[in-house]
Amino acid sequence: MSTKSRTRSKTRLSRALGIALTPKAAKYLEKRPYAPGEHGRTKRKTDSDYAVRLREKQRLRAQYGIREAQLKIVFQEARRTQGLTGENLVELLEMRLDALIVRAGIARTTAQARQMIVHRHILVDGQLVDRPSFRVKPGQLMHVKPRSEGMEPFQVAAAGAHVEVLPTLPPYLEVEIDKLHATLLRRPKRAEVPVTCEVQLVVEYYAAR
Repeated sequence: MSTKSRTRSKTRLSRALGIALTPKAAKYLEKRPYAPGEHGRTKRKTDSDYAVRLREKQRLRAQYGIREAQLKIVFQEARRTQGLTGENLVELLEMRLDALIVRAGIARTTAQARQMIVHRHILVDGQLVDRPSFRVKPGQLMHVKPRSEGMEPFQVAAAGAHVEVLPTLPPYLEVEIDKLHATLLRRPKRAEVPVTCEVQLVVEYYAAR
């Protein structure tokens, strides 16, 4: 799929779910705050409880760019973890390496973060990590491989180009963007995570299956 096709696809999905999945999609949503298609402007009939829960689960999946199987695995872990399952779910997802690379402003989108990681440009505590799903532990340092720092995407990031289009830096991250360094200070709290999701509906979706 070409870059242009991927952009159109993300924008269409953003409109369908009512959330901005990329900075470009956010601009489209400002102009067209309704679902795509010929019926997008018309008021929908009332959705069933199942449809509402399914849509909320899809919103969460889309914001982290993960597959259904990946979300189910993390959900099972969240359910086994002490505390509220829905909050645990978001907090565990937020500790993914690709999510934190975006939050830190090193990448502009999750797709770009994933590409950086898979192409072996990202280190965690000095060790190469090529799995976007890698879970970062509190205290660990994420940084760009020194040999990669001169590449254009990282130079753009180091200049702070993504700061204006991304959510405010959350308090669980410490970032030195000019050095392309980010440290996870502690486990994120659901209320601090810039994700749009009624997590209880996601819990209800899986509980009913």
